[in-house]
Amino acid sequence: MNLLLITLLGLSILFTCTHAEVHYHEFVIEATPVKRLCKTHMRITVNGMYPGPTLEARNGDTMIIKAINRSPYNSTLHWHGIRQMRTAWADGAEFVTQCPIRPGGTYTYRFTIEGQEGTLWWHAHSSWLRATVHGALIIYPKLGSSYPFPKPHREFPVLIGEWWKRDPISVLRQAQITGGAPNISDAYTINGQPGDLYKCSSQETTVFPVSPGETVLLRVINAAMNNEHFLSVAGHTMTVVAADAAYTKPFTTPFLLLGPGQTTDVLISAPEPYPIGSRFYIAAHVYSAAPGVPFDNTTTTAIIEYSLPTAASTLSTTANVADSSNEAVAPATDVKIEASTTATTVTTATTNPPVPSTTASTSTASTENNYDNHNENLTSNIQSNKCAVPNNGNNNNNGNGGNHNLIPPPLLPPLPAFNDSRAAAFFTAGIKSPGPVELPGPVTERLFFTVGLGIYFCPPSISCGGPNNTRFAASMNNVSFVLPKTFSLLQAHHFNIPGVFTTDFPPYPPRQFDYTGNNISRSLVSPVKGTKLFPLKFGSVVDIVLQGTNIFAGEEHPMHLHGHQFYVLATGSGNFDPNRDASMFNLVDPPLRNTIGVPVNGWAVIRFVANNPGVWLMHCHIDSHLVWGLAMGFITENGFGELETIEPPPADLPIC
Repeated sequence: MNLLLITLLGLSILFTCTHAEVHYHEFVIEATPVKRLCKTHMRITVNGMYPGPTLEARNGDTMIIKAINRSPYNSTLHWHGIRQMRTAWADGAEFVTQCPIRPGGTYTYRFTIEGQEGTLWWHAHSSWLRATVHGALIIYPKLGSSYPFPKPHREFPVLIGEWWKRDPISVLRQAQITGGAPNISDAYTINGQPGDLYKCSSQETTVFPVSPGETVLLRVINAAMNNEHFLSVAGHTMTVVAADAAYTKPFTTPFLLLGPGQTTDVLISAPEPYPIGSRFYIAAHVYSAAPGVPFDNTTTTAIIEYSLPTAASTLSTTANVADSSNEAVAPATDVKIEASTTATTVTTATTNPPVPSTTASTSTASTENNYDNHNENLTSNIQSNKCAVPNNGNNNNNGNGGNHNLIPPPLLPPLPAFNDSRAAAFFTAGIKSPGPVELPGPVTERLFFTVGLGIYFCPPSISCGGPNNTRFAASMNNVSFVLPKTFSLLQAHHFNIPGVFTTDFPPYPPRQFDYTGNNISRSLVSPVKGTKLFPLKFGSVVDIVLQGTNIFAGEEHPMHLHGHQFYVLATGSGNFDPNRDASMFNLVDPPLRNTIGVPVNGWAVIRFVANNPGVWLMHCHIDSHLVWGLAMGFITENGFGELETIEPPPADLPIC
């Protein structure tokens, strides 16, 4: 009998192990002709695709991705949100965990997905290459497990991007030479396409085919470079079920807010089955509450289109959940999918669909957010619902290659105003963990980091592009982060190479002041440059107050921490006051995230456990701010034994 039990146990373990798969991919980074906004440009892509391939795996699977750099630029690839437990060498942050892959070089990223499910993404982490070098990374539950929400009939990745008519690298270089802000973009995109509201774009508008009565899972990713975005879907109810690859308490909302780097999984469903041919816009535009800061105020669109079930079943851009249970089913084989290939030709729509009510007041938000009458108050700040689609000089062709004269224009959803900070706060407050969590504790490190912009004054003999002959800067605790050039920080730490960094990043601001005031001393506007890291013992429980400043201009800063997930205990406006604001902390069901937006002239408090040895970058995911120095790094020391020690560096690790 004992022998039988041992045998069954062994078979059970073997069964579990054999269902964790290894996925092999080859990513060729290369220049590719891409036509947008009437002109063809050479852009850096992966495998000739923009956006790049969608990676799909299950919780527990291992990814092996060989990167081949055939572009003229140094490059790295970052797997945004992947914990990289003991595999910091695969994190892909340039000059932080690796030296860049030089033109003509290769590097193989190897990592295992541990305890994560949902939507993440990958992108270049070198210069501004991520403008076009990015794609979705979808993690399904383990075999035998299921989503903690009703099974969707189908699902799609939805990537918000940003497009310049000029080469993004030249846009950045011009800004670095002049010291001014980079030129704003010319368009935003959904899955690589600007949409119907831009010139020369409507024939290629992204279309997501669905069938009447279906519930659809949209995996929304903000891959834009420099802006947060509101997003909404006309004629449908939206229920948030996950964010940053962590499940959330279901939250019904009329719109989404995503900062660069953030992901949100949302179930959409129609209030009633729409007839074949019904079409509804997904629309996104910028959220920017910083006064006087220029931004691209255009709107990108994609289309939800109802088609016959037999035709639509083959058109999903990612795996359908095909079985009758609630188990999530990923593809049987590795699939490289170009998300922008969802546009299809439609010939069945000949009648006008019924017009649903799309005003914000018809959608109800969770009452747990204590945001009474939000929709009523929001209505005055919502754009009017416009059903007409401009010609755009495309001979009336719609986004599917059809004809606007034959197919009625889709409905455009209302969106919050560009500067609606109340709407932003409402959405942020709605994201919570599915139930009570066991917060790590006790806290062993309490840190206070200011995050914000600044300026350097240029001498009269030099003409600089910032305001009043200055150069823009950014910092955390008055330190403007400088990347090394001779070794990566992780190499220098691992091999004890001196002179590359120091371990004196300040735990508190060097000077206390009215962080969000309007008359900040001139002596505070110019940060000190340095490559300063903060050391953490393995297992430390860390609380960080991230305090926005108004030194030059108060902006929202989506702060991303590599190698970790953290609980967001609270966000608020003004200067953080521990005596007053600690009562606001959500210690019951705080959301688990990897990127959090620090509100304009406000603050956020996060908590995480430093249980992943390595060197980990923390930075603003607005790339212009990162270039100016809004970053710092943590060194997490090894713990005890193999499972608390970083793996040795791989043999093909690039050299500087």
